Amino acid sequence: MLLYFRMFVAVVVATIAVALAAVQVTAGVEKVEVPNITNFSRVDDSTGFGGTTVGFGGATEPSAMTWLKSEGFATVINLRLETEEGADVDAGHAAAKAAGLQYIHLPFDTEHPDPQLVDNFLAAVGNDENQPIYIHCNSATRVGALWMISRVLKDGWRVKEASYEVEAIAGKPNDAITFAVQYITSRGK
Repeated sequence: MLLYFRMFVAVVVATIAVALAAVQVTAGVEKVEVPNITNFSRVDDSTGFGGTTVGFGGATEPSAMTWLKSEGFATVINLRLETEEGADVDAGHAAAKAAGLQYIHLPFDTEHPDPQLVDNFLAAVGNDENQPIYIHCNSATRVGALWMISRVLKDGWRVKEASYEVEAIAGKPNDAITFAVQYITSRGK
């Protein structure tokens, strides 16, 4: 009987630890309603290689670039394809430049991703000169996938811990987590 009780206590403690980890990770993600940005969130006081502040979003209108600059962002990374409906990459680039932001376009085709995409993303995010960074796609799903990869490969987070953060960021977290886990697994992590 004592053995079963100890096993029960161990399971309860493990469950509570997992729940607390999820709360702690998602508590660092702040969701904010922002005009002209779909699904905006940010992480402040991050200890990750991406700097102390990282912003995430979905579809971002060129008119939002001034606001992003006023919030202290230095660089915008756009993951949308030029062919996506509503994605005006040239207008976004021009608006970012006019606002005094650096602009990096890393088109992320989930069906046929560029083999260098993740490396290029990690290099851009890890470059101190680009920080603080705002990263966007259409729904923040591709953003979440790449961010999760960076948390595991660069910040040393466990996959489960990183997936909690993605659940708070991505528009379609299951899609983001699936892509990230497949990528991470393919790298032997």
